[in-house]
Amino acid sequence: MKKILSAAAMLAVMQLANSCKINEEFQGTLTPTQVAGGTASSLLDGVYNSMRSPFQGATQVFALSEVTTDERLMPTRAGDWDDNGVWRQLHLHTWDANHSQVRDAFANLGGVIFAATDMLQAQYNANTQQQAEARFLRAFAMYWTLDLYDQVPYREPGELVSNNAQVRKGTAALDYIISELTTVMPNLPDAPAYRATKDAARCLLMKCYLNRGVYANRQAPTFAAADMNLVIGLADNIINSGRYKFANNYFDNFAPDNTNIGTENIFTELNIGGVSSGAQYDLWRFISHYNMNPSGYNGPCALPSFYNKYEASDLRRGQVYKYTNGPANPGNRVNVGFLIGQQYSLINGNALTDRLGNPLAFTAAVNIIETGSNLEVTGIRPMKYPPDFTNNSAGTIDNDMVHFRLPDVLLMKAEAIMRGGTGTTAGSYGSTPLALVNSIRTNSTRAASALSSVSLTNIYDERGRELYLELWRRQDMVRFGTYLGAIEQGPTSSDPKYLIFPIPNQQLAVNPNLTQNPGY
Repeated sequence: MKKILSAAAMLAVMQLANSCKINEEFQGTLTPTQVAGGTASSLLDGVYNSMRSPFQGATQVFALSEVTTDERLMPTRAGDWDDNGVWRQLHLHTWDANHSQVRDAFANLGGVIFAATDMLQAQYNANTQQQAEARFLRAFAMYWTLDLYDQVPYREPGELVSNNAQVRKGTAALDYIISELTTVMPNLPDAPAYRATKDAARCLLMKCYLNRGVYANRQAPTFAAADMNLVIGLADNIINSGRYKFANNYFDNFAPDNTNIGTENIFTELNIGGVSSGAQYDLWRFISHYNMNPSGYNGPCALPSFYNKYEASDLRRGQVYKYTNGPANPGNRVNVGFLIGQQYSLINGNALTDRLGNPLAFTAAVNIIETGSNLEVTGIRPMKYPPDFTNNSAGTIDNDMVHFRLPDVLLMKAEAIMRGGTGTTAGSYGSTPLALVNSIRTNSTRAASALSSVSLTNIYDERGRELYLELWRRQDMVRFGTYLGAIEQGPTSSDPKYLIFPIPNQQLAVNPNLTQNPGY
């Protein structure tokens, strides 16, 4: 029997559209009878799939969260990676309301919100758990929209798309997100990590309470002890569940088989090698040189000031990693972490060259605009997700994208105690910020030295080392008050308006309930 695609499944197909309005109008052409051809289960799968466009890969939410910070640079390499200056604008904090990444992230986050709301209509008969999962995913997308833009468009289930979306702003949006998460948490499952679970909701609530003061005043946030104690209590619930532990190797959490071996992972996006995936392979394809294994686009890199935050012994900085679907690597070369110096084939061990025949030896030094004969080798390359050699050619890789991990929970708990919360004991990680941070650093999978004391600055730096390229750097920089300061190869200082992104002009044109953010 021929089956009509559900609205949520249709939305997944439409993720390349540049506007939520376009996505919504497309769905609006489907009649209830047509949409009812899909089951609640298939509709929910469509909501999960709609997450791939804004979050997976090296664009959209990733670009706004990482390229604008001290972690990542997208240098222009002669004619490569110019793209009309969009990557330079992000790192230099000079974007505007027409910027393509600002536009696409807003549109496709809105697509997730719309898809989740759509399946909550009564005629689809979603059961209690399915509704809870959809509402969690909607809250997750709303949270990111709030964090990036401070305005969250929404409609009620069944509301006509011809009506302009209503808008919640700032702490009002946060209060709604918190109420949704609190309501649905009891109806969420405990596992698996690639579905919305109770612990995923707890992690998102931790982010909400930790950043409540930020969303009230981004330039000068304050942190209420009551909120910090809520963060600590949620962390203890996650720790005491016993469901998470340090993985056998730090990079197991990001490897092709991280569904099974990533024991730190609390919430991920499922990719199935050879069957289906998002664009997570972009995270190595973008940084790999054309002659590397696997081949790539030779684009972004890490900044030396960030790389230098690691001790030489820190296994997060780089190591020889053997894994399922990994390379032969006959020379036992560093193949994960931060790639610097001469690079070698991971297939036959031969030294690699650039396109001019010069040694492919990555340098720490890099400029935001590169010219000359060495422009292909400048910049340290961060390889956090080990490439899936088995499925890479098809683009359907097996690395699940990671959103929440146990170390993030431990570091948020440590920060909450430092910001006025009361220390508690949960698990074997200790009750003080120092013990919590050192439980990560001194674990054999990290092998960094123990700190003798800890400050908020230490926690900020450790969040960078532990969570690099996991989308949290911009949010952390705003909360710790460093986002408007000097960034290597970026601005020496930034206008406070850049603490949030502008509402894209296309969205303002179609929804009068949206207003442009101050300064844009």
